[in-house]
Amino acid sequence: MIRFALIATLAAAPALAQDFSEGSEAREWGLFAEQKALFTATVSDPLCELAGDCADDCGGGTRQVVLIRKADNAMVFPLKNAQSAFNGAVADLAPFCGQTVDVDGLLIEDPEIGATNVYLVQRIRPEGGEWQRANTWTDNWAEKNPETEGPGPWFRRDPRVLEELEREGYLGLGEEADQEFFKDWF
Repeated sequence: MIRFALIATLAAAPALAQDFSEGSEAREWGLFAEQKALFTATVSDPLCELAGDCADDCGGGTRQVVLIRKADNAMVFPLKNAQSAFNGAVADLAPFCGQTVDVDGLLIEDPEIGATNVYLVQRIRPEGGEWQRANTWTDNWAEKNPETEGPGPWFRRDPRVLEELEREGYLGLGEEADQEFFKDWF
């Protein structure tokens, strides 16, 4: 049994040790376990890949997306785009559903903390196309919420956030708990 485990580990080692940093122009963020990563992948829908629940156009931006990396067929989870706020990458990748693209960004790999194939996409290049920045989330949000113009970050004006705060309070315990907290602490 030990011999089989050793053989399986050695066989998997090349896939685990792959270095995708060559040619990457990704900007480092100083995140724990980050590494630059440039690779070719197919944009897909994880529900489709894992459960056969496939929606047109990967859900048209309403579902998370994944990258099926060409080099090793690994499912990579693009959880952030290139913007400084930790905005999702769906707005940038969903238009490429089912297409093969090159992506450049940061890969988070640390099995000890359970982070495997977590990706922060910064640039996308469709086959035969030019590189484009992955930074459309806030523009898309502003387009969908024209009545929320104003100063400050988007989340201070987002109708969904404001509705949740009104219902649950800032602490998630209701307005009465918020009032007690503010009275005690401020």
